[in-house]
Amino acid sequence: QVQLVESGGGLVQAGGSLRLSCAASGRTFSLYAMGWFRQAPGKEREFVGVISGSGGITYYTDSVKGRFTISRDNAKNTVYLQMNSLKPEDTAVYYCVADLNYGSRRRSASDFGSWGQGTQVTVSS
Repeated sequence: QVQLVESGGGLVQAGGSLRLSCAASGRTFSLYAMGWFRQAPGKEREFVGVISGSGGITYYTDSVKGRFTISRDNAKNTVYLQMNSLKPEDTAVYYCVADLNYGSRRRSASDFGSWGQGTQVTVSS
């Protein structure tokens, strides 16, 4: 497993942008699929997106397609979530996740073995 630390959350107006970062420990970062989940108050954790170890393949949940982009810098052991055109319904705690297994259908919380502590994103209307 890897240790994950998110940063970059905050308060933004609707239509604005934020970029979240997730720094990972360890020497084998490029072997891990990295992803993001989010959890709004009173709701279950929701898959946001995932990126392959090489960074060449990404998948997103439908509600963020075209607005959110996941990227990674394997030299810096960091994955990013660029969020544009933010909506109030994007308000949630965002979690960085990692797992050695990768697949387009791996979108459940139980599919990822490493989790960060979460960072709050609040979008005001």
